Amino acid sequence: MDLKTLYREVIVDHYKKPRNSTPLEQPDVESKCKNPSCGDRVTLQLRFTGDDLAEVGFIGVGCAISQASTSMMTQAIKGKSREEALRIMAAFREMVVDGAEQPDAATLGDLVTMQGIAKLPARVKCAMCGWSALEAALDDQSEEVDMDQDTSMPAAKRGSGM
Repeated sequence: MDLKTLYREVIVDHYKKPRNSTPLEQPDVESKCKNPSCGDRVTLQLRFTGDDLAEVGFIGVGCAISQASTSMMTQAIKGKSREEALRIMAAFREMVVDGAEQPDAATLGDLVTMQGIAKLPARVKCAMCGWSALEAALDDQSEEVDMDQDTSMPAAKRGSGM
């Protein structure tokens, strides 16, 4: 099976059956992200045990890429330390936003199937919405992240989207 086919199957599977999409009771932190260009909205909830992300939940609406990316993200970070979650987030950003030709497959695991998104500038914001919510949550920011205003994204990928 080629990467393109695997990518489509993974996106559809996570979109139709999102993982960790049940709200948490009494999360330690909650953050939100919106992507007005596509209509994506993600609310991410985290519960810590010490420095580890013991529980992760999200509530989301939007396109298949945003919801699948967030679902995969929750699986990748659940049970990990804050430092490990930041490392995974950095590797994903490097792959999707910066277009790394050789993504860190050992760190990303199944997330590497989303590598092709880097070639679709209008979809990068969709894929990054949940990750931006994670970044805000780990930085204890309560203000909703607006992907159209996210200055950590290159201007060409912050455009009007669709």
